Amino acid sequence: MSRLDCCNSLLSRLPASTVNILQRVQSAAARLIYNLKSCKHVTVLLKQLHWLPVKERVQYKLCMIMYSIHFGLAPLYIIELVSTVAAHTSCPGLRSADMINYVQPWTRTKFGERAFLYAGPAVWNLLPDDLRRTPTINSLKRKLKTYLFHLCFYLILFFIFLLRIDICTAPMFLFL
Repeated sequence: MSRLDCCNSLLSRLPASTVNILQRVQSAAARLIYNLKSCKHVTVLLKQLHWLPVKERVQYKLCMIMYSIHFGLAPLYIIELVSTVAAHTSCPGLRSADMINYVQPWTRTKFGERAFLYAGPAVWNLLPDDLRRTPTINSLKRKLKTYLFHLCFYLILFFIFLLRIDICTAPMFLFL
């Protein structure tokens, strides 16, 4: 599992086919811990283990790096990669100058969106404002993991719920 977390911010915005391979590794580790067969569904196991799926682990790592940049805890060469919207705008009176958003540079390709100077601000700007204003790194770790955990698993449950509704109501629409 530690290999999944090592430098995983480099996995940002990879195609789903690549991330799914790593997700299968994580699922296999959860099955190994609970000694289950490979045919069993693993979402409940991940929830019991409090493990974020791979995609959310990458977002977590990017947010932690952006937090350290925002509060000046990161090395200078990383801090110089990104700039705030307030420092970048030519009109200092804009409402966006009060926010803690970072500039997402324009890229020509999807490959360019994988770079940290695009992916880091993109993930950071999507966070709720109360998370971005968290005063200590330990409280941010706890709040961010809870936020991503609920966001991920409630989204999965929502899609499962939608699939069950479609299966149940499909025959009814055939007769209309």
